[in-house]
Amino acid sequence: MSQELDYLLSRRRFFIGAGGLAGLLASGQLAGNSQTRKRLFPSNPFTLGVASGDPTPDGVVLWTRLALDPLNGGGMPAQDIPVQWRLARDEKMRDVVRSGTAFATAALGHSVHVELTGLEPARWYWYQFTAGGVDSPIGRTRTAPAVGASLRKFACAFASCQNWQSGYFTAYRHMAGEDLDLVVHLGDYIYEGGISGGSGPRKHNSAEIVTLTDYRNRYALYKSDPDLQAAHAAFPWVVTWDDHEVENNYAGLIRDNRNPPGDFRLRRAAAYQAYYEHLPLRRSSIPVGAGMLLYRRLTFGNLARFNVLDTRQYRTKQPSNERRLDAANTLLGRRQEEWLIHGLDRSPARWNVLAQQVFLAQRDLAEGTERRFSTDTWDGYVASRERLLHFIEQRQPANPVVLTGDVHSNWVADLKADFNEPGSRTLGTEFVGTSISSGGNGSDMTARGQRILTENPHIKYYNDQRGYVRCTLTPDSWRSDYRVVPVVATPGSSILTRASFVVENGKPGAVRA
Repeated sequence: MSQELDYLLSRRRFFIGAGGLAGLLASGQLAGNSQTRKRLFPSNPFTLGVASGDPTPDGVVLWTRLALDPLNGGGMPAQDIPVQWRLARDEKMRDVVRSGTAFATAALGHSVHVELTGLEPARWYWYQFTAGGVDSPIGRTRTAPAVGASLRKFACAFASCQNWQSGYFTAYRHMAGEDLDLVVHLGDYIYEGGISGGSGPRKHNSAEIVTLTDYRNRYALYKSDPDLQAAHAAFPWVVTWDDHEVENNYAGLIRDNRNPPGDFRLRRAAAYQAYYEHLPLRRSSIPVGAGMLLYRRLTFGNLARFNVLDTRQYRTKQPSNERRLDAANTLLGRRQEEWLIHGLDRSPARWNVLAQQVFLAQRDLAEGTERRFSTDTWDGYVASRERLLHFIEQRQPANPVVLTGDVHSNWVADLKADFNEPGSRTLGTEFVGTSISSGGNGSDMTARGQRILTENPHIKYYNDQRGYVRCTLTPDSWRSDYRVVPVVATPGSSILTRASFVVENGKPGAVRA
């Protein structure tokens, strides 16, 4: 870590001269009055916006990161910097109910994670940070309903796969205007690749990222997007990762075959730390070396329980198509799989949600009698999937719904007791959401999509445009609206609801609305 701190210190000199801010930090003058503090930073340190996440009935996590020079290591000194925070019941920040001081620590990239408790359930709050006399933007967040509370409605949206080089994040601007309680992000928050040689609308800021500084700079690039900042400031988020937060198609500590050998543990540790530094996660997710606890469970009254999964950190290597039935293959790892099954078995919720990354339903990609599968998905870990679906069939947790990202297209699928028997029992529903920008503008239908629909009768819908999925839950039904933007190559596209599907309580399987 000493090299990282040295680098940050050198960037700080670019702005304020050696020793200036460090001396103020040491003398405690950052705690002075606002007139004194306003002279400490030469520019706005809140360049990456604000965010909140992981709401509970009595609390939430508030996040920001100080970065004077965000694309070049942050431009902050090597010292920890005190940051004041305020939480209010109104958007003008007049009715302040909680306040305090946290530290933007140099060791964690000058990120701030304020983990609040003691709040009222099911309530909107507004929050703001102040550092060196400079105020951050005001964010809005919401606590979860009380455990067991009877809810008539809960609204959320889920999204994934936002490749900077593929297009603009216009969908997030529209998402920020929705009436939601929560946003769920299912992975590929950044992409690790280098500068594209194509004619994409935007370019990455470096070659492929490997070090902690590399990952910090890449997150800073993505988080500079105003539409992404707007969606973060509007709602609490629940996040999990997929592969591109580290390296394409990695599996546990196994690198993608197309990449050269090296010490992948170091790269994964750097990537995991940068992920924590840039998202509103709890202390329980602070990385330890190359490991980080990300799977967790959130409950919203008596209506919904979200099981947030990690399908990257614990998986075995992707098998060949010939070895995909091998019982030794695991996608979740034993401990996470047991945690999931135990939680589903004890859940009192009306809707039991798996928020995860890769296609769970079987998806035969070949035509006719030939069979071919993507083994980076649950199709490569058939024993894991069969254990999960067998449990659901036998123990029948209420209304299983799977939310999935990864594939840059929209899908709806029935989860079958036997995918090779179309008439077998339907056990649940999988809603697969498209990308925010990955894949470019896209289209409504492709020849490949039509072939897959033909080969897989349990898959009911396909669309290849960009956007997100808006979900409305009531005790009687789950409705998923597929919201798409026709264009991401240029900013400012309109949005429309391309299709809607409904699952009725007690009747697994989605029906087009």
